[in-house]
Amino acid sequence: MSPESPAVTIYAVADHARVSIATVSRVLQGSTLVAESTRQRVLDAVRELDYLPSGAARSLAERRHHTLGLVLPELGGPYYAELLAGFETRAAELRQGVMLVIAGNEDHGDAVHSLATRVDGIAFLGTDVERVTRSAKKVVLIAGDARPDVDVISTENHHGAQLLTEHLFAHGLRRLLFVGDPGAAHDVRERHEGFVAAHLDRGLQAREPVLAPFRESDGRRVAERIIDGDLEADALVCGNDELALAIMARLMRAGIEVPVDIAVVGWDDVMTARYVRPGLTTVRQPVRAVGALAAERLFHLVSGTAKDAEQHVLPTEVVIRGSCGCPELATDP
Repeated sequence: MSPESPAVTIYAVADHARVSIATVSRVLQGSTLVAESTRQRVLDAVRELDYLPSGAARSLAERRHHTLGLVLPELGGPYYAELLAGFETRAAELRQGVMLVIAGNEDHGDAVHSLATRVDGIAFLGTDVERVTRSAKKVVLIAGDARPDVDVISTENHHGAQLLTEHLFAHGLRRLLFVGDPGAAHDVRERHEGFVAAHLDRGLQAREPVLAPFRESDGRRVAERIIDGDLEADALVCGNDELALAIMARLMRAGIEVPVDIAVVGWDDVMTARYVRPGLTTVRQPVRAVGALAAERLFHLVSGTAKDAEQHVLPTEVVIRGSCGCPELATDP
C-alpha cells in the first residue's frame, strides 16, 4: 500500500477473508476459539492488505485497554523484582501493556479503583481477598489462599519447609527457630506449618516463631537479639533469603560463625545466596514463572479464552549449600 492510499480497515479485512469483523478481532487477539482454517484465512488477508490495526480504535470498539494491572505491596527486594519481570515479559509477549500499583500495608482502595478503570484485569499480591472479590474486573490472586471463584497462583511451601527442617534435624540440631511472621501472608503461614510438621514427626514441640517482616533491617534486629543472648538457637529457619542473609552477615561480623555456632537457612534462592560464603541453604521457588503465569492467566480470562477459575501450585526445590553445615558444592560459584 502506498503512503497516499487510504488506510485499510478491519471491515476490508473481514470482507477479503469472508468473515465477520468480530472473527477478525478474535484472530488478532490470539483467541483459540477460531477454527484454524478461518484463522489462516484472516491472517492471509491481513498480510495481503498490509493491515495495521489501530490500538486505540481496537480498544474503543472492543471496550478493552489491552493493559493488565498488577498490585504489589512493595517493590523493594529481589522477590518483587523477579515477579514483576516475569509478569511484564509475558504480558509483552501477549502484546499487553502493564500498569503497576504499590499498595503497601495501608488501604489503597482509591488507587486500586483508579487502576481498574484503566486495565482489563488485575493480578493482586499481598492484598486482602475482600478487595479482590469487590473488583468488577477479571482477577488473578498471587500467593493467596485457594478460592473456587478466583484464579490463584502459588508455589509449594509446606513440604519444602518440612524437608528443610528435617535436613537440619539430620545434622543433629535440635533448638530450631522459625524467623518470619506466619500471620502476614499465606505462603509464610504454609512454611511455618511445614516447620511445625517436621517437629511433630519427631515427637517434638516447635518453639514460637520469631516474628519479623521480610526486610534486611528486621534480619539485623533478629541477629542483635542472638548476639545479646535474648534468643538461643542452634539453627534458624528463615521465611526468606533477605532475612537469612542479613542475619548471617551481622552474626559473622560479631564473630559468630555460620554454620559452626549456628546454622541459617532461607527461602527463595536469590542470586546472592550462591555467592556468599558459606553459601545459603534455601528453597528455590520459580518467582519469575509465577509472574509470567499470572499475566498469561489474566490475559486468557479477559480475552474470554479461559472461563473457569483455576488453582496453580508451582513446585519448589530444596537447595543445599554450606550454611546448614553441609560441605559447599562445586556446582555453585
